[in-house]
Amino acid sequence: MTETPVTYPVNSALGRFGIAQVADSPDPFVSSMPLAGLVNPVTGLPTVGPLAVLVDHAAGLVNHYRRAADEWTVTSELTLEIAPGALDVVAADPSSVAVATARPTGTRERSALGSCEITVGDTVIAVGTVRSVYITHPGEFAQEWPPLTADDEQRPTELADIMALELDDTDVIRQRENPVLNNSLGIVHGGVSAAGLELAASAALNAGRVDEPLHTASLRVNYLRQFLAGDQSRYVGSVLRVGRRSGVADAQAVGADGEVALIARVTAYR
Repeated sequence: MTETPVTYPVNSALGRFGIAQVADSPDPFVSSMPLAGLVNPVTGLPTVGPLAVLVDHAAGLVNHYRRAADEWTVTSELTLEIAPGALDVVAADPSSVAVATARPTGTRERSALGSCEITVGDTVIAVGTVRSVYITHPGEFAQEWPPLTADDEQRPTELADIMALELDDTDVIRQRENPVLNNSLGIVHGGVSAAGLELAASAALNAGRVDEPLHTASLRVNYLRQFLAGDQSRYVGSVLRVGRRSGVADAQAVGADGEVALIARVTAYR
């Protein structure tokens, strides 16, 4: 197991979020992510939705470690359940770091389930799961980061910059093309796209709510096809129901080809 946290390069999706590997083993796998500066670019509200990136990394890797030599893993589902008061824990210490401890859940068959508990200090602020399916692939994908540019020398601090997001006049969240945010398969990192879905759903739920915002409690994501960034790629949220104390919204990630690549459902409470 790794004794000293190992950070990822800033010209990688994980490095953009400041994720570090704390303990590298099949059970448990432990990684961390700083929580400072996480603000929804549409609402201006603090968010811990980007913990989906940490869940995807940690819980996904314990599934990946169970693959055969000729297999690779593809994420099919991701969940993030946020504890009541999680935002208060982060607000009490803006420099706080979330730590995910991930373990395999059950046996592996054609798919596998990994789960993780996310803590800040001694407080559990969230739990998450990743369901992966195994595909046949000979050998390993070589991990090659995009060339380091002058813009990558320092990690961005604003969430919109970290995720390469852009808002249009209707507050649609567009996913700009940036190879740094791609995974080893050349598509938008699954944790990044999950976080984008949470931002869009939360923005839809909080449209017009200034004084009594709804805070995300659960995020459930299904990965339907590869999500490629480009001119048409965007995250779109739609409200199913919103009340005084709770709300439910769906979100879609639409790829560069105009096809829906991911869907999500978000439940939020005041």
